[in-house]
Amino acid sequence: MREIANERRRFGYRRLAVLLKREGSGMNLKKVYRLYREERLTVRKDGGRKRTLGTRAPMAIPQEPNQRWSLDFVSDALACGRRFRMLNVIDDYSRECLACIVDTSLSGSAGRS
Repeated sequence: MREIANERRRFGYRRLAVLLKREGSGMNLKKVYRLYREERLTVRKDGGRKRTLGTRAPMAIPQEPNQRWSLDFVSDALACGRRFRMLNVIDDYSRECLACIVDTSLSGSAGRS
């Protein structure tokens, strides 16, 4: 079993049991699992999800106009049921609305005009 496991490192004990059965070895799955664990042939699992290190720093408060802007989409519907959207660009320091683009269909090129 160790030779097969070294040849095919990514195989688990179930696939090794199938290969051993093909060779004529009369071991059941429980015995294959027990020997697999004793020989420490287990396949290593992937690392999983990466966690962020440390804590996030709070966002700095702007000290003057035009230091930081925020974008916001607002949507509503007309009396006839037709929907429209507004893209608002707001200066975070002065709370002034720098731009307000209104359209029934806002595409990526709408803000460039």
